[in-house]
Amino acid sequence: MSSDRKPPSILKAWLLASRPKTLPAAIVPVWVGCVLAWKLQGSWHPWLATCTVLGAIFIQIATNFFNDAIDAAKGADTSERQGPLRVTASGIISSRAVYTAAFLFLLLAFGCGVVLYQAVGWPIVLIGVPSLYLAYGYTGGPLPLAYRGLGEMFVVGFFGIVAVAGTVFQVGLLSAVLISINNLRDREEDASTGKITMAVRLGPTGARILIWLEIKVAAFSGLLWLKHQMPMLALATVPLWTLGMYLSFAIFTRPADRGLNKLLALAGVQLILFAAVFHYVATI
Repeated sequence: MSSDRKPPSILKAWLLASRPKTLPAAIVPVWVGCVLAWKLQGSWHPWLATCTVLGAIFIQIATNFFNDAIDAAKGADTSERQGPLRVTASGIISSRAVYTAAFLFLLLAFGCGVVLYQAVGWPIVLIGVPSLYLAYGYTGGPLPLAYRGLGEMFVVGFFGIVAVAGTVFQVGLLSAVLISINNLRDREEDASTGKITMAVRLGPTGARILIWLEIKVAAFSGLLWLKHQMPMLALATVPLWTLGMYLSFAIFTRPADRGLNKLLALAGVQLILFAAVFHYVATI
């Protein structure tokens, strides 16, 4: 890792490895799904919602731990890295410890899945088993999605279709913005280490256009709520026409370096604001 970075404490290192800025991508689909269930059916189950969101968070953290350890093993995290410190590659935490933590969080997610299975049955198996595997398979296994340029497609499909039953697929697009900005920032490093992300495939201009499209499609698709006689839900796209417009402009005007970390944080805020407005307009 770069010599100008002061090594963090062990506690902070574990926090870095968990990548808390990615957690909105796990929380928001459950949040929006619960709001929509209440809107359509007039009820929701707090205990099941809690187990669902905890399971999603545990899987996301496990994914992040696997990513940290696997990228280090494959040499994908180098001293030229522009993003946050990676604890395995830097030697702060051993690969074995990071793998152990990943499996521990998968076990916690499995426990949540057992509760959900007892409540709703086999659909949880169809969603849960692939989710548990892909926590590892996103960067590991015979077809690592992140190394094949499939990261954004997976995020749109899982967070925008599976997680919300295809109803609020803007969540998937806005979650993919996080991945796309991350991949644009790391494009040169990834290309040099054989990690063929979508940003590597498309090049810097194409990667920026992809981010622009993800935001714009999410914004315009909000108009579909008008077709379904739910015009108030279309207001949930207001953050996409405001903060999203800024992100769309900034992504074309800023260099693909460490400065994109701020835009990555703003993309997380955009996702949370979308969910918050969706929640508000659905309950008035």
